[in-house]
Amino acid sequence: MGLYSKYVLPRLINSTCSVSTVSKQRAKIVPLAKGKVLEIGIGSGLNLPFYQKDQVKTIWGLEPQQELLAMAKTEGAKHDFPIHFIQASAEDIPLDNQQFDTIVITYTLCSIPKANLALAEMKRVLKPGGQVLFCEHGAAPDPEVLKWQNRINPLWKRVGGGCNLNRRIPALFQEAGFQIPNLHSMYIPGWRPACFNYWGNAVLK
Repeated sequence: MGLYSKYVLPRLINSTCSVSTVSKQRAKIVPLAKGKVLEIGIGSGLNLPFYQKDQVKTIWGLEPQQELLAMAKTEGAKHDFPIHFIQASAEDIPLDNQQFDTIVITYTLCSIPKANLALAEMKRVLKPGGQVLFCEHGAAPDPEVLKWQNRINPLWKRVGGGCNLNRRIPALFQEAGFQIPNLHSMYIPGWRPACFNYWGNAVLK
């Protein structure tokens, strides 16, 4: 891991993902989590203030990057619900089958190298009747914006820690065997190629 990835990128991710427009999106999804929760890509812990302690039994936070996980542990110490942190990849979750009532994933699916494997792992650890709560940026519906997303993506991916601008989020869930009962989408304020958001819940078919 280079100096940029180790020291600069974690702070850049934390700063970018904590802006008010993104926080408003988190507030639409995270408070709906219930029971035993797995957060995929807990990052620096930006979702932790949005969990409802009367609804959440325990949280397991999965994060592959050590520097971000250290930041999440600092944030986690401020909250009075049980939080367990795991340094691991979403493509190989080191937990048993059918454990979680809710899986939360926000602004993470864009950067997982093999998103299909991560979604298969989420299916494996989700209890029957459980749900995935998600909020992600992705491919825009406007051809001109999508054209720019496709053009910029190779460079963006290099400087953004593997983040992709143009992933088709609903299709990824559907191809993995989920259905999406409640899907919402819109541009949030900001640079349009990075600001088309999808959010909702996904359940097993």
